[in-house]
Amino acid sequence: MNFNYQNPYTSTRLPLFARNVVSTSHPLAAQAGLRMLLKGGNAVDAAIAAAAALTITEPVSNGLGSDAFCILWDGKALHGLNASGRAPQTWTPEYFRKKYGANAVSPPKRGFDSATVPGAVAGWVALSERFGKLPFADLMEPAIDIAERGYLVPTVVQQKWAAATAELRGEAGFAQSFLPWGRAPEVGELFQFKAAARGLRAIAETRGSAYYGGEIAEAIQKFSASHGGSITAKDFADYRPEWVAPIGQDYRGHTLHEIPPNGQGIAALIALGILDQFDLASMPVDGVDSQHLQIEAMKLAFADVYKYVAEPSAMAVTAEQMLDRAYLASRARQIDMKKAQDFGAGNPVKGGTIYLTAADENGMMVSFIQSNYMGFGSGVVEPTFGISLQNRGHAFSVAANGHNPANLVAPGKRPFHTIIPAFLTQDGQPVMSYGVMGANMQPQGHLQTLVRMLDYGQNPQAACDAPRWRFNEGLEINVESGMPAATVAALAARGHRMEVINDSYQDFGAGQFIWRAGNPKVEGYVAASDPRRDGQAVGF
Repeated sequence: MNFNYQNPYTSTRLPLFARNVVSTSHPLAAQAGLRMLLKGGNAVDAAIAAAAALTITEPVSNGLGSDAFCILWDGKALHGLNASGRAPQTWTPEYFRKKYGANAVSPPKRGFDSATVPGAVAGWVALSERFGKLPFADLMEPAIDIAERGYLVPTVVQQKWAAATAELRGEAGFAQSFLPWGRAPEVGELFQFKAAARGLRAIAETRGSAYYGGEIAEAIQKFSASHGGSITAKDFADYRPEWVAPIGQDYRGHTLHEIPPNGQGIAALIALGILDQFDLASMPVDGVDSQHLQIEAMKLAFADVYKYVAEPSAMAVTAEQMLDRAYLASRARQIDMKKAQDFGAGNPVKGGTIYLTAADENGMMVSFIQSNYMGFGSGVVEPTFGISLQNRGHAFSVAANGHNPANLVAPGKRPFHTIIPAFLTQDGQPVMSYGVMGANMQPQGHLQTLVRMLDYGQNPQAACDAPRWRFNEGLEINVESGMPAATVAALAARGHRMEVINDSYQDFGAGQFIWRAGNPKVEGYVAASDPRRDGQAVGF
């Protein structure tokens, strides 16, 4: 039967209730995590297994050459892990200007010169060593099986796979890996990735050392050199992920936690700090006042983030200065309830994916995000081990007079990052691990879904299903087609320049949510998975 996979009806998902939960954007990955829990593993084991499986089942969004971030509650305290990649030692502004012209403003969008050293695999190893229970090799088994035997390509993944083909067909190793019939797979076709199975086995057998300086790194160096790149096995061998303390913002009796810069999670914290000055709960949840306020707060946050956020050692201001309550109150006063505005950055100085979450009955909760940045990342795929490299280097600036000089490329430096996991606590105890995928939509999704839960009492699945907006730049926003027509018209009357669109993938993000029931004893969890992706929440 040749089914039509475009469902003409609006579907509403119901939340999942269980003592052990894994929620991801692909069912096979969720089940990979669940297998680890059933095997006696914990939430960290489940998250790593799910993350490895997602490199195969969602290759548009992530791969074995991705970066990652994690926030986790180990049962007693909150921990953050920054596994974003660093620039090769050859990368300087002069390197790019000599190669791409004196007027180059950033590294290229695709190809080897867009890829920093990937950090995701190192992140898996670090998490496993510090918090995991099962042998690391066990965590790779589901992904290896999926890569070796193949899986039937689902609807949303196929849509984006096909859309990326024309641009990336000519990149090194791309067609060989991802266009097995000379085209993208169709919905329901079997896709096998045996090279990635080989790579996963090497990672499993060596606990990642084959990747960071071993045979995989050497293969990438050789492949890079043959295609004009400069990344080396030593760049890989020198890489280490970093354990960090999450930063937070109080809101409605709770605290939202994000990974500190070089990521954009601080944007959600800034916007929440601004909204904390207003009584949102007194406004209709989908009405124009509530939506206008959230949009304007997000615009103010991005104005500061795009000017100041970079590798922390290069920033002119600190995260604490950007989150100062008096400063955020002054920014809130700039909002005009009757008019959309194009905000500039403020002055806080005083004298940016797949996302998954897992939780177990012992109280461990993991908020994990992994990404190759743009669809299929650099487009480059090392063919022996199936390493699809991210293109995070494109986020660097090459020009010293760019809009954010702190993000100027340098050897060993990390670029501005869009991917951000989130975690919510109350009185120092865990409440929710969650995230929303999709470039600059991520802090916007964190904000909108959290407001729905904390200000309006919507359950995690309802908050996930609800229509969203997305700020782009200036006065331009996108609005999901499910937003009430009266609200859309009223926003336009206030000066918002809008396009109403219906996209099931990145334009409005896609989230996974696990909300804890019971403190201090774990009674169970309420979990949600976004209908904008192919995923699901599973549990027992």
